[in-house]
Amino acid sequence: MSRRPASLSRRLGDGTGIPFMGSLNPKSRPSPFLSIGLVLVGAFLIIGYVYSGSGGSNIDKVALSRLEGGVSCSAEINQALPYLKKAYGDSMHKVLHVGPDSCSVVSKLLKEEDTEAWGLEPYDLDESDANCKSLIRKGIVRVADIKFPLPYKSKSFSLVIVSDALDYLSPRYLNKTLPELARVSSDGFVILSGYPGQRRVKVAEMSKFGRPAKLRSSSWWIRFFVQTKLEENEVATKKFELAAAKKAYQSTCQIFHLKSLH
Repeated sequence: MSRRPASLSRRLGDGTGIPFMGSLNPKSRPSPFLSIGLVLVGAFLIIGYVYSGSGGSNIDKVALSRLEGGVSCSAEINQALPYLKKAYGDSMHKVLHVGPDSCSVVSKLLKEEDTEAWGLEPYDLDESDANCKSLIRKGIVRVADIKFPLPYKSKSFSLVIVSDALDYLSPRYLNKTLPELARVSSDGFVILSGYPGQRRVKVAEMSKFGRPAKLRSSSWWIRFFVQTKLEENEVATKKFELAAAKKAYQSTCQIFHLKSLH
């Protein structure tokens, strides 16, 4: 296995904000009310930009989280999805998502052509919308503690995508959970993890996981993969990087592509 982290794993999103530019005639003396009005108009323009398009969809929430200074790797999946499809092709036909906001991720995946999707929430859902309740009632999304064996047979899914969940596990439990992710997948699994120093969107999750998120460096993850005898999926990594580079996509999360157990 190559010990070098994927180049995208070392890069942060540019976080570029929306510039607000305006000029006033220096000879004029506008009233304070006009200045206040311009500020309010600018604020509404920014909010409108974030929520435009699909009326506050998951992709728009990514933009909002960036403006607020928080990062959600589960939301980032929506941004990375086109490049994951390029990297995995037909392997995207049967996908399991593991992590918070699994209902949102699964709902997005189910809209993709020729894609079946399931979800695994790592903790109890205190509040959920009607769509999420429906997915849980149908058994599409399940709630399970990922510190223990996953409730699926080996190779139940072609691809497993995990986000925002492993950052809360200690190495003791990662030693058990990572092989489980490799076991239930047939064509590989993808890990989206936060960068050290990032602020998470949902700090309240700490009370459910029992510990704050431990955001680790890419070099730490690479060493841990080697220790647990997991191999990098170099073919998928190269395809993902190539597709992302063509569109100048930069993930706000570290993305690792790993092989399944054979």
